Amino acid sequence: MNDIATGRRARGGGGAARRAARTAVILETARFITRNIPDLEILDVEALEIIEANAETLLEEIGVSFVENPAALDRWREAGADVQGERVRLPRGLARKLCATAPGQFTQHARNPERNVEIGGRGLVLAPVYGPPFVRDQAGGRRYATMEDFRNFVKLGYMSKWLHHSGGTVCEPTDIPVNKRHLDMLLAHMTLSDKPFMGSVTEPSRAQDSVEMASLLFGEEFVQANTVMTSLININSPLTFDGVMMGALETYAAANQACIISPFIVGGAMAPVSVAGTLTQVLAEVMAGVAYAQLIRPGAPVIFGAFVTSIDMNSGAPTFGTPEAAQITYGAGQLARRLGLPYRSGGAFCGSKLPDAQAGYESANSLNVALLAGVNFMLHACGWLEGGLVASYEKFVIDADQLGALHQLARGIDMSENGQAMDAIREVGPGGHYLGCAHTQANFKSAFWRSDLLDYKPFETWDEAGARDTQALAAERVARLLRDYQEPTLDPAVREALEEYVTRRKAAMPDAFG
Repeated sequence: MNDIATGRRARGGGGAARRAARTAVILETARFITRNIPDLEILDVEALEIIEANAETLLEEIGVSFVENPAALDRWREAGADVQGERVRLPRGLARKLCATAPGQFTQHARNPERNVEIGGRGLVLAPVYGPPFVRDQAGGRRYATMEDFRNFVKLGYMSKWLHHSGGTVCEPTDIPVNKRHLDMLLAHMTLSDKPFMGSVTEPSRAQDSVEMASLLFGEEFVQANTVMTSLININSPLTFDGVMMGALETYAAANQACIISPFIVGGAMAPVSVAGTLTQVLAEVMAGVAYAQLIRPGAPVIFGAFVTSIDMNSGAPTFGTPEAAQITYGAGQLARRLGLPYRSGGAFCGSKLPDAQAGYESANSLNVALLAGVNFMLHACGWLEGGLVASYEKFVIDADQLGALHQLARGIDMSENGQAMDAIREVGPGGHYLGCAHTQANFKSAFWRSDLLDYKPFETWDEAGARDTQALAAERVARLLRDYQEPTLDPAVREALEEYVTRRKAAMPDAFG
């Protein structure tokens, strides 16, 4: 299939919509990655079976806690689990049996059908950073994020060729009340982009708002029959499922919307310091979460999540791009595939305070590991800074540019007649050069992946142009992308319905900032 899909605008809504469609910027957006390369598997069958047996033992003997959720305890009791207080112990095999009804692959629909993504199988979907309360740019430095920042990041994600997904909380807009900001964030994703997006999980009622707004955008019948949102359900590792996150999961699973069941692991703090021990806990937590989603609705789409970092034993700070995190990412991928589930992990992780060399090394390590680990959904693929506390404008476009290299690597090696290039080798012969040969002339436009950001000019040209470093080049690219941005066409009646819903829901509750 063609790797690049040119974005079409949805028409309709009368003359205004048609005029907007005629003047819209036509964007080239990469189709989600389909790997033509093998996954890197570092655990042999014996090791995998040991980890799986240990996870079953953990669920049976230690169990997991479902706190402040009596209905969940009732569901587990009816399913055959041993429930004592808020502790749920699962007989061996129960979780795995329940997980078997979860699909191994599903489509997440976008309002522009050409931007639909397949999550699972050999696919890899790239989504931006999620959750930082701070933002940083070269001009303004580090500051609390605002709704204007949020909208800017949605626009940058929409304009980015290599991103397939608009994401969720790309930054936390602290100038909007906590109980209302999800409405503005959803509205931004739905109107400023036509890529797939994530729903809100910070309170069950906000998940319900997400489902209802998606029904206005796509149509209620379409949402009932299709998955249009993916949402992040974090487990409070170790072994605790809180009522808020599980309430959101219950809402989404019942509506057939996808959830990423993701332990939040900082090795040495929320999990053992050993790789095998951490993988055991991750597997047990994910199986319990996926199984619970299937108790809500058999067949509900779910993703095996593994957010993993280690800890600096001197400072207690999380570390990124480390060998141990890589080993866990690889191993969790193998465990996910043995469960038959899509896999979420990886991202452009770093602990650096600036988009500098540390950020580059750590992010490259994490991104390439995720590609080779068989990740199907990669959250935090661009923009992550300072251990996830900061969404960086410059790093967003630096990372987004480098995601193009993942697309190229995933294609594998062309072994067609053209790829073998025997005619070129014959034409040039000993001592010649390939610049002018027919094969080079036919292939030079597409032969090599090219960065849209990094500088390869000769020193003199670079120096005369101001000797700009990568951060300066990225700041210029941010400004250009935001300047060139044009909103994708949306039926005015749909927009009006969404805006009316947001206004009505905001008016129904007082502001809350806590």
